[in-house]
Formats: sequence, C-alpha cells, structure tokens
Amino acid sequence: MSRWWIIARRIARGIWFRAMLFTIAAIVVAVLAWAASSLLPDDTGIELGQSSVGSLLEILATSMLAVTTFSLTTMVAAYTAAATAGTPRSTQLLITDSTSQNALSTYVGAFAFSIVGIIALSLEVYSETGKALLFAATVLVVALVLVSLLRWISFLADFGRTPDVIERLERAATRAMIAQAKHPRMGASRWIAPAAEAVPIATQQPGYVVRIDVEHLERVAQHCGCEFWVLARPGARVSLGEPLVLSSTELSHAAREHVLDAFFIEAHRTFEQDARLGLIALSEVASKALSPAVNDPGTAVEVLGALERVLRHAIVTDPDPEVVFPLVRMRGISVRDLLTDAFRPAARDGAAIVEVCVRLQRELGALAAALEVDPVPRAEREVWAGELRRAGEEALARAERGLHTPGDLDAVREAHAAWADPAADPASRGAGAAGGAGAAGGAGAAGKRSDPRT
Repeated sequence: MSRWWIIARRIARGIWFRAMLFTIAAIVVAVLAWAASSLLPDDTGIELGQSSVGSLLEILATSMLAVTTFSLTTMVAAYTAAATAGTPRSTQLLITDSTSQNALSTYVGAFAFSIVGIIALSLEVYSETGKALLFAATVLVVALVLVSLLRWISFLADFGRTPDVIERLERAATRAMIAQAKHPRMGASRWIAPAAEAVPIATQQPGYVVRIDVEHLERVAQHCGCEFWVLARPGARVSLGEPLVLSSTELSHAAREHVLDAFFIEAHRTFEQDARLGLIALSEVASKALSPAVNDPGTAVEVLGALERVLRHAIVTDPDPEVVFPLVRMRGISVRDLLTDAFRPAARDGAAIVEVCVRLQRELGALAAALEVDPVPRAEREVWAGELRRAGEEALARAERGLHTPGDLDAVREAHAAWADPAADPASRGAGAAGGAGAAGGAGAAGKRSDPRT
C-alpha cells in the first residue's frame, strides 16, 4: 500500500471530508434543479407545491443549523466522557465512527442545500417547472434528514458510554491481533543477528512508529542490492536520531530517504498495525475503573473478559508461513509483552479486590485451556504456557500482598491452582478454565460466595 494511498484513506476518514462531500452533493442537487428547469417548458402543468418551497427551505435552514450545533455538542461531550471514564486512546475510534459522521454530514448538507435554494429563489433563477423540481428535491432532503435523525437519536443512547468504549476497543484490538497473528513479522523474514558491518539508518522525526510499508522497504532493498533489519515495529517510540533500520551495505543519501519513507511516524499511536495498543487501551479502562475515585470493579471484570477474547485470537489464528519480503527482517511481538500489556495493570490495581483477582486467574486459565484445545504448534504452545504461568504467579503474588482475609486469599489460590497446578485434579482444572471463559461457579469460585462479577 503506497504512502499516498494511506494518506488518502486517512483524509477520507476525517469528519470534515464526509461533511464536505455531502455539502457539495446538496449544492449540486440545487443547481441541477435549475439546469433541468431550463430544458422543460413552463406550461408542462406540473404543480408540486411551488408556492411553498420557499417556506420549506427557510424552515429546513433554521432547523438544520440548530440540529448541527446540537450534534456537534453531543459528539464533543461523548468524546470527553469516553476519555474521562475510559481512556483517551478511545477517542480516535469515536471520531472515525461512520454513523456520527453520516448524521452530521447529512445535517450540514441539508443546511447548505436550503441556503443555496433560498438564494436562488430570491434571485428568481427558477422557472415554475424549476420550482416544482426544487420542491421535489426538498421533500427528498427532508426524508433523508428524518431517517438520519431517527438513527442518530437511537445511536446516542450508547455512544461514548463505557460499554460502547469497551466494545469499540475490543473490535479494534481484535482486528489488529488477528492481523498480527496471521503475519507476525508483516511478511518479512525471521530475525537473525545483523552483520557486524550493518549500517544504521536513523529517523529525523521523533514520535511513534504507527505504520511500516514493508513492501516499500523490499523494493528499496532490491534496487540497492542490500538487506534490512527493522529495529522499530509499529507502536515503538523513537527519538530524534534513533536508528529505525539497519542496512547490510552503505546507502546513498537518496536511498536513505527512500528507506525512511517506509516509516510513518506521528505524535500518537494508532490501532491499525499496533497490536499492543488495543491491549494497553483496554487495560487502561480497567485501571481507571479500579481507581479509588471510580471504584467500579465490575467494569474491570468486563474488560478482563474482553482481553481474554482478544488474546485468544493470538493463539487460535493460524500464521501464514509465506515470506513475502525476504530482504527485510523483523522481530515478532513477544508473548510476554502481550500478557504484560493486558493483565499487569489490572493485577496491580485490583490486587486488593478479590473479584478482580479471581476473574484474572480464570481468564488466564481460559487462555491456557485454549492451548490444549486448538492446534497450536508445540514450540509456541510451550512459550504461551510458560508465560501464562508466569503471569498467573505474578498476579497471585500481588493478590497475596493486597488481600488480608483468609477466605479471599483461598479463593484466589484455588482459582490459580485450578489451571496452573499440574498436580490439580483434571476435572478441577477444566472447571477453572470454563469459569475463565465466563461460566458461573467452578473450582475457582470464592468459597461458598456466589458473586456474578467473579
């Protein structure tokens, strides 16, 4: 995918772009009504409410200005609520939402149509037939506005609320995780130690690497007859002068510029190629819910379930073994980094809340159970099993320091042993893993207590 195509896609996702297209379309409709009227005689006998079209356009202009202002205020309030109750990382998903963009664009376009129609009527550029066509176009615009307004009112019931934020983050994280699991190195070759004479190519722009055009790097490597080692994956923070890539040979200044063109560096991380950002954003929602100011462990429990579903894709998705870009070498994302991003914040901030501790152990158990059920390669299964066990032990250690009631400690230890203890009863292990997938009860339940949040 070329740089210009990526830039064009980013522009198309902007709310202003869609509003501009709707506005241009509305103006074109008003102009076409005038152009069509010049092709028809005035004595066609068409009577469609020519005398009322001016009043309708004035009402439409006044109401659309108010509705547009209301919609903008509502959208800004939703962005603020999502950043406050969830995480600021979620606002980029709300801003690019197609439903809100279509609603606002429809209202702006209807306002532009009515203003152009009123101006044209005051200049008397329409014939009687033209006024009839303008009236028909006005009725069509009003119908579109009503449909959009009804959808917008229904959409606002959930827009920007915490469950909506969690669902959007989970969808974005799932897309990135599936792409990461399918192509762990984005089609590049496996990482091997670079040659001693490898030449670093440093960035001239600080920020976050948000996208890498590996195909572009491959073309440069073929042209220059060299090999590249990518040092900064999407999501990496790079400073001015920090190497992004190593080259097997010295390159000219022009070739270096072409190499740097493959790296998109911006001030903020994005979800497209950054599989870790979705996990980080979800864990931030859990951390904020567990803060003393919010004190909402139920939301943290819900986020842990979402994290398990996202990480399950990293286990069950079959990777594509094909190496598309053999002259580019890149590291994959380590399992430890994925589990740390997902579960460490909740384990740290929820160490004193038994419901969170038990649920965290159950979600880790669900991932461990997925390793046994799904056809995971042996080497990869061992890596995942070891890192899951390490994450579970760390979470258990935090719970032992945070919990002081013996019954609570026993509940967490039982939930951990249900999946991590090889000596545990197989039926008990299966029950613990099922509880991690969302089932009520099981061997990891906290004693005789039945709390739906666990």
